Parts: sequence; structure tokens; C-alpha cells
Amino acid sequence: MDSGNQLHHYLIERSLTGDRKAQNELYNLYCNAMYNICRRMLGNEDDAKDALQDSFIHAFSKLPRLNDFSLFGGWLKRIVLNNCIDALRKRREFDDIQATPEAVEEDETPADELKEYTIDKIMKAMDSVSDGCKTVLNLYVFEGYDHTEIAQILSISEVTSRSQYAKAKKKIKHILTTEK
Repeated sequence: MDSGNQLHHYLIERSLTGDRKAQNELYNLYCNAMYNICRRMLGNEDDAKDALQDSFIHAFSKLPRLNDFSLFGGWLKRIVLNNCIDALRKRREFDDIQATPEAVEEDETPADELKEYTIDKIMKAMDSVSDGCKTVLNLYVFEGYDHTEIAQILSISEVTSRSQYAKAKKKIKHILTTEK
């Protein structure tokens, strides 16, 4: 076990005992990556910060259930994603994803096309997409889930997942190309 893994293991063990300093260090190791997920999923800083805080509170309270400390990052990410999806459902702005899917051709635009845009412009364009479309886009593009997994996570059909993804890509591409 290398020194990074030893530190990680040590921080988790100390966090299990309620050591606030260890919890803070563990938080600092993961907070930026987890905040980015929250921000992409929820669309604004305040909601992202709330979801991040709720996720860490939940993770630290459930930490005794984690048997393999090497899985902490993936386990925490799943908690964050679930909290974001729950927050979207509570806002009731998530209902559009349940709509009957329309036939949408999948755009095969290469990802290289996006290199000409700044992260800020892409994030702003993503914020203008409906929560349902944005959620599917985030899960597919950034979190690496396939449409079958997304359908399962969100309790929708695979066709709906593909449709929401295609609509999100189309709208973002339109926003980016018209605001050049």
C-alpha cells in the first residue's frame, strides 16, 4: 500500500471514531470533485453547496457500513449523485424527464468541437437546459453511466434517457454556436 493509500485508510479509520480533524481532511480531499458534480447537476452554487454538505453528513454517518475503504471515493460519489437527484425531485423541476420521449436522432458531433469553448460558457449553456435533460447528460457524459444504467437510476425508460440526452446536446450546441 503506497503512502497516499495509507493516509486515505488512516483518515477513514480516524473518521470512524468521530475524529473531526480527520473528517475535515477527508472532506478536503474530495470536496472539489464532489462540488463539481453537485454544481453540474443542480445548476447553481447555493443548491450545490447544500447538496455537498448533506452528502458529507450522510457519508460520515454511514461510514461504518463501508467495508472496503478503497471504495470510499466511488461510494461517496454515488451518495452525491443520489442527493442531487433527490434535490431535483424535491424541486419538482424534474418532471419533464417523465414526458413521453420523442424520436430524436443522436448527434454524432465529435467532442473536439467543444474545445473552442471555455468551461464557463459550457456550464452556462448547460444551466439553460431543463433539469431532466441536464441530469441525463451529466450521468452519461461526466459520470460515465450508459443509458441502461441511467434508466434504472432515474426510473425511466432507456428510450427516454437517450431522448433526453439528445435534446440536451442539441440545445447546448445551439446555445454555444449562436452565442459565439
